[in-house]
Amino acid sequence: MKLHRKTPLLLLGDLCFFTAGSVIFACSVKLFSSPNHFAPGGLTGLSTVIHYLTGFPIGMAALLMNLPLFLWAGFEIGYRLVGKTIVATVLSSAAIDLMGLLVPNVLPPYTNEPLLAAVCAGALEGLGLSLIFLRGATTGGTDLIARLLGRHFRYLSMGRLMFAVDFVIVAISAIAYQSLESALHAAISIFVSTHIIDAILYGADAGTGKMLYVISEKSDEIAARILNELDRGVTKLKAQGAYSGRPLDVLLCAVRRDEAHSVMDLIHEEDENAFLIVGDANSITGEGFRPVKPEDKTIRELAASLKEKRRARKTGKQ
Repeated sequence: MKLHRKTPLLLLGDLCFFTAGSVIFACSVKLFSSPNHFAPGGLTGLSTVIHYLTGFPIGMAALLMNLPLFLWAGFEIGYRLVGKTIVATVLSSAAIDLMGLLVPNVLPPYTNEPLLAAVCAGALEGLGLSLIFLRGATTGGTDLIARLLGRHFRYLSMGRLMFAVDFVIVAISAIAYQSLESALHAAISIFVSTHIIDAILYGADAGTGKMLYVISEKSDEIAARILNELDRGVTKLKAQGAYSGRPLDVLLCAVRRDEAHSVMDLIHEEDENAFLIVGDANSITGEGFRPVKPEDKTIRELAASLKEKRRARKTGKQ
């Protein structure tokens, strides 16, 4: 019963984030990138080039080009992500085309300084897409391709994957606009947007944080204080000093970003000579961080599951 109460609120939250992200993304395209003749990357950027050459609506072109990607994603990733992505893509495409009707009268496009327009376009695009990514969806195109590639190249962030895929679109736009400056402005816009996406996704995510290695003569005291005062787990790793040959304990502790300074202060209070190594942890899964969730099923897995259930029913009847 509790699940049914939460589900409508979650869906409403998804819709609000998708709508807000789509409107912000549409402002990026219609107020800055399209009027200044540079492609923001992805299928939206390619649609911007098509609009420049033919006059075909940007949002409609992006939606049509995304249809084959939806089918491909259905077999590669879970149907929930694909379903959310379809909703987010339809909203963003509609927002771009509707923004085209409002822009001339309500929000005039900015065309004074192309470099400033590129920075603003990237900032708005990064913010808008991040709102959509935070709710487990994409807007199709490069976002979806990056999500698919991310399943095979987990060591690369989504922002970097998008930057790599967008390079091809930027090259195409430079040829279409016959301007090297257009490609440079597009590159600046993409650079800004990918960094904002990484900052929001990996900076605000509860599954990211800091990883600390501590070598100290007072490892027991430090471990006890971290456990009792900060309520964080600590692991003791058995090691041996290469120079001294003495056995020692290395403490391993994962914390959230806002907790890192508290742990460091605690360590130096206990042992000012402690040797401390602090590094970024881009993915922390488990108690106190990102919960462990079963992966979403693909269309292929759903079909196999239905076939197995039918086979079980036939066997049960016999």
